[in-house]
This record gives sequence, C-alpha cells and structure tokens, in this order.
Amino acid sequence: MITEISAEIPPVCTVRCQKFLISRVGEDWIFLILLGLVMALVSWVMDFCIAVCQQAQTWMYGGLDSNVFLQYLAWVTYPVVLITFSAGFTQILAPQAVGSGIPEMKTILRGVVLKEYLTLKTFVAKVIGLTCALGSGMPLGKEGPFVHIASLCAALLSKFMSLFGGIYENESRNIEMLAAACAVGVGCCFAAPIGGVLFSIEVTSTFFAVRNYWRGFFAATFSAFIFRVLAVWNREEETITALFKTRFRLDFPFDLQELPAFAVIGIASGFGGALFVYLNRLIVQFMRKQKTINKFLMKKRLLYPALVTLLISTLTFPPGFGQYMAGKLTQKESLVTLLDNRTWAKQGIAEEFDYIGHSQAWQHPQVNVFVTLVLFIVMKVGTKI
Repeated sequence: MITEISAEIPPVCTVRCQKFLISRVGEDWIFLILLGLVMALVSWVMDFCIAVCQQAQTWMYGGLDSNVFLQYLAWVTYPVVLITFSAGFTQILAPQAVGSGIPEMKTILRGVVLKEYLTLKTFVAKVIGLTCALGSGMPLGKEGPFVHIASLCAALLSKFMSLFGGIYENESRNIEMLAAACAVGVGCCFAAPIGGVLFSIEVTSTFFAVRNYWRGFFAATFSAFIFRVLAVWNREEETITALFKTRFRLDFPFDLQELPAFAVIGIASGFGGALFVYLNRLIVQFMRKQKTINKFLMKKRLLYPALVTLLISTLTFPPGFGQYMAGKLTQKESLVTLLDNRTWAKQGIAEEFDYIGHSQAWQHPQVNVFVTLVLFIVMKVGTKI
C-alpha cells in the first residue's frame, strides 16, 4: 500500500510543476519581455540591412566619380529598383502590409476583426518591404510601420502562448497586448520608451486603460535597452548611449533666455504639422476625384512609386540640385548632424564655422547654410506630402 502511494506521488508533482510553469509562461511580464526582445532584434537586423543597402548606393556612386552621367544612372536606378521591388513584393505576398498600418490598428483596437492583418505572411511582407524601402534612401520613416510590425509580433506571440492554454485564449487580453505593442514599436525605433507610450496613447486609442500603461512602458523599456545593447555588441557604440547624441553641458545645458525660443519652435512645429495634414488631405481628395488617374494607377500599381522615386532621386543627386540640400547624406546622417548641437554660425555669419565630417555636406561656396536648411525642409515636406 505504501509502495502504491509513493508511486503516485511523482506523477502528481510533475503535473503540478507543469501547471505552475505553464501558468507563469502566460504571465504578462514574461510575454512583454519576449515581445520587447523580439522587436529589438527585428529593429536591429532591419537597421543593419538598411545600412548595408545605403552603403552599397554610396559605393556605386563613389566608384563612378569619373563620369557624372554614370553617377546619375547609379544614383537613380538603385532606389527605383528597391522601391519597385518593395511595392511589388508587398502587393503579391500580402497587400494588407501596404501603408503604415496605424489606421488598421486603430480599427482592430476598437474590436473590429480585420482578416489577414495580423498574420505571419503580413509580418514577412512588412519587414522585407520596409527594409527595401528605407534602404533605398528615400525620405521615409519606420516609426509608423513599426507600430504595425510590433502588433504583428504581439499577435503571433499570443497565438504561440495560447498553445499552452491560459489567459491568452481570451480575446480581450490579446487586445490589451496589442495596445502595449504599439508602444514597443516606437520605443525600439528611437530607444525612447516614454515617447513610445505617449505615441501609443495619442495615435491608437480614444480610450486607454490604466493597466496598459505599465505594460507598454515595461515592454518598450526592455526593447529599447536590448536595441542599444545590440549596438554595443556590434561595436557601433562604445557603451549604451542615446540613439542621437547631443553635446550639451551637463552643468548648464541651456539658458533661461532660450525657453521662449523653445516655445516658439513648438508652436511653429504644431502649426507646421497641421498644415502638412491639411495639404496632404487636399492632395488625396484631388486624386480621388480624378477617375482617369485612379484607373490608370490601379492598373499600373508599380509605376507610381517608381516615378516618385525617380523624381526624388533626381532632386537629391549630389552634383545637381542635391548639393543645395545635403543630398549626399542618408536619413540617419542628416539627423546626426542636425541634432549634435554644434554651432553652424557665429553672429549670423555661417562662413566662420569650421565644417567637419558629415557637416561638410551642408556647406556650399555660393549658398549660405541657412538657405541650404530651408531647401532641405521644403524638399522633405514636399516629398512626404
């Protein structure tokens, strides 16, 4: 009798241990750690591939410096091919991956079921298409699409967790994880978890549950930390630092007299953003009214992105008009030079500044640096619209 009881004890202990582990795997913090880890890896791998693509374009352009016409062909053809491949691959594999994905995520978070928007096929199409598009050097950003990519990762992880049973069989819990994933998408792009949470609240929801705050912040913080650790591991940085570093003095970072200037910049940016949205809406409404153009674009889906890419590449060609807007620099290089808070002018005279490294792209012998900055802003805003 004692032998039979002792023989039954190990299976009971094993079953209880299995239930305990399975329940712990389904806990929020384990899920959020996995989500942050996966998104950090995805973001870092994409950044690496994008950098390789952009270096290839620079290598092709620099290797043909003896012939300006061949330089132009290389400068224009390379992004056109990448953008065309990106558009075609996405349309063939998963048309649901087209666009930023934020409007669709708003709809899903309100309880509407959109088929094929949170599948593995859409994830593959989104990642590959976005990598090629950003690798082309076009003035595009990845923070919007990364909200969709993070949501895709969260949905796929929820399906995996549901295999073990537990809370992730609950549809409402999956929606809460998607809300946290929206914060992770922005957090792993710029290593800014607080900004990611604020972005997820502002953009994706009209109602944001308080319990989702810590989930979004925890996952975004872990993702941002791993993203910067990977940069150190790849020897891109010596230690964990900000993505775009500044050189403000720690003891006296700014003067009190500069606060009104900061306020003016914020007000101007707000009005500029409103103007951008207004102009974009006018253009979209105009395009929708042109039935002939719509029919043509529906039949020739790849022609429109190819033509837009050709136009932008021609404008940014360094020996041409691009020399007046730092066209030689990539997106990241432009942001690094704009945010490093080096003085570009003394007493309003730009010629006294010593341009070093990437800052040389902003200098032109016949044009003031402030004219270059204005042309840069106009070109970026125009291409975004």
